[in-house]
Amino acid sequence: MSAESTPGPGIPEPAETAPRRRGKGRRRKSPRSGRALLVTAWTAAGVVVLGGAGAGFLYFKMNGNLRSVDINQALGDDRPTKIDNGSENILVLGSDTRSGKNKKLGGGTDDGSARSDTAMIVHVYQGHKKASVVSVPRDTLIDRPACTDTEGTTHAAASGVMFNSAYSTGGAACAVKTVESLTGIRMDHYLEVDFSGFQQLIDDLGGVRVTTTKDIDDPQSHLKLKAGPHTLGGEQALGLVRTRHGVGDGSDLGRIQLQQAFIKALIDQVKHVGVFSSPKKLYDLADTATKAVTTDSDLGSVSDLYGFAKGLQGIGSSHLKMVTMPVRYDPANPNRVLLEKNKAHLVWDALRNDRPIPASATKDTATGEARGVLS
Repeated sequence: MSAESTPGPGIPEPAETAPRRRGKGRRRKSPRSGRALLVTAWTAAGVVVLGGAGAGFLYFKMNGNLRSVDINQALGDDRPTKIDNGSENILVLGSDTRSGKNKKLGGGTDDGSARSDTAMIVHVYQGHKKASVVSVPRDTLIDRPACTDTEGTTHAAASGVMFNSAYSTGGAACAVKTVESLTGIRMDHYLEVDFSGFQQLIDDLGGVRVTTTKDIDDPQSHLKLKAGPHTLGGEQALGLVRTRHGVGDGSDLGRIQLQQAFIKALIDQVKHVGVFSSPKKLYDLADTATKAVTTDSDLGSVSDLYGFAKGLQGIGSSHLKMVTMPVRYDPANPNRVLLEKNKAHLVWDALRNDRPIPASATKDTATGEARGVLS
């Protein structure tokens, strides 16, 4: 499956041709990220909260699992002003790395590189009782700003390029720089997640219950589900959040709709898992979740992640509004989308001022055709 295309209805995906670079971080391992997106990141934070009162051994073991990147040092002071109103903005990123266990799960070849496969901007409102999530389609054509990566290499600006090129060009720091340039909002934190960690996390949880309203059959993501209720194990869940050809119009926008519905189901599932009654389950979840995420340096320890997670644990799916960044299909290339700038400004202004995203911001924009397929 290509990470470089968002086909419109009936349009096949082009083959990958561009070279790709691996993201960079403080520890020189391949980035552990992927299409699990907010799912694994949110769960990692929640599990760390549960594990915060555990034994010292658990603390140090989980601390050693975490990887972090120093976004602040790479980007310096040329960033939007931090909004000091009690809210927080987090960029949650997945990439299509095929390294290690992710090669088997993601398919394709391990060429020592990665692109950002999915991006979500999470805005946690003042009081930390509710949040909005804005999915950024990876195939949006944008003007990418010049940026410096975490190893000090400067990358030139580029016009009319794919949003996901920011990560492949300069890793996490350039992805953050691009999102901040696009939105005018400073990202307070950064989280990455990966294929293998996501699959293991779902298995550790005992699966996630969902209901499909239509049959899904996608040989590319190895997912085949009849309409009806299911308890999805890790492999099926990974197939679901990756599928684009098995349902709807075959676009990445449709896949985003499935991902958003699955995230809500997973958040509800985590809240009902009895980890306190099972020390082994608690350990397995915490071990998997902390291995699956890469954070910014401000969240690079269990104690830091614990404090961050305390601010998220009260936000359930009913207090989580999920939208897709306002876009339209590019008339010159239906495999690409263009930002609806006026409508996007409504989204960014709402988040900047800690207000709900107005319905008018996403009305009559491209959304895909998979809404309601997963409940």
